[in-house]
Amino acid sequence: MDQATQPTNQNLIEKLGSTYSFWSDLKSYLNETLKNPSEEWNFPGKKYGWSFRMKSKKRNIIYFLPRDGFFKVAFVFGSKATGKVMESNVSISIKTELENAKVYAEGRGIRIDVKNSQILNDIKTLVQIKVAN
Repeated sequence: MDQATQPTNQNLIEKLGSTYSFWSDLKSYLNETLKNPSEEWNFPGKKYGWSFRMKSKKRNIIYFLPRDGFFKVAFVFGSKATGKVMESNVSISIKTELENAKVYAEGRGIRIDVKNSQILNDIKTLVQIKVAN
């Protein structure tokens, strides 16, 4: 939460605990999928703390939001991609959250808690949809 100190891998290992391996897995997956993505830490304010985003050709693909003992991932989907998510095999809870999300000019935003490995396949599917649309 300290704006003066950008998180390091050691900070993440300490804060995320056992979920750090899921963070690493998703980052590796994105590096393979996006072929040379850009990575960027951002501090929007004390209320939100640090966030980490991965981009493909200046396009935001995913946000990682570290928390104490877990992390969240966030996506913003335009209308076409939202339709693809609804047609996909991701969990009903993700579809419901996306369907109920407020619509902004850039699309609908969702956040997903990553506390165990069960959600990783859904997140990877969402990455594929985001990249394709």
